[in-house]
Amino acid sequence: MSNFSELINGDVPVLVDFTATWCGPCKMMAPILEQVAGELGEKVKIIKVDVDRNPQAAAHYQVQGVPTLILFKQGKTLWRQSGVMQAAQLIGTIQQFNK
Repeated sequence: MSNFSELINGDVPVLVDFTATWCGPCKMMAPILEQVAGELGEKVKIIKVDVDRNPQAAAHYQVQGVPTLILFKQGKTLWRQSGVMQAAQLIGTIQQFNK
């Protein structure tokens, strides 16, 4: 969890995908997140957190369902949403907070 804290406390926005291996919509997010990473490059870090392997992280951020996306910058939660999002929407949201 300390690595996680270090990651989300940086100046680069970090998009955390709270996910689970058994979750169908989570599998749909994988190529969308790859597309976002490809378009935004160094402007955002994207990390996946498996809620079954990291229940303490899921509980800490009150993740009720998966997929849940949370955008952090300098340790603060800037935005969060549960459910599948399209790449263009997600890119727009990240860019909005990365000025």
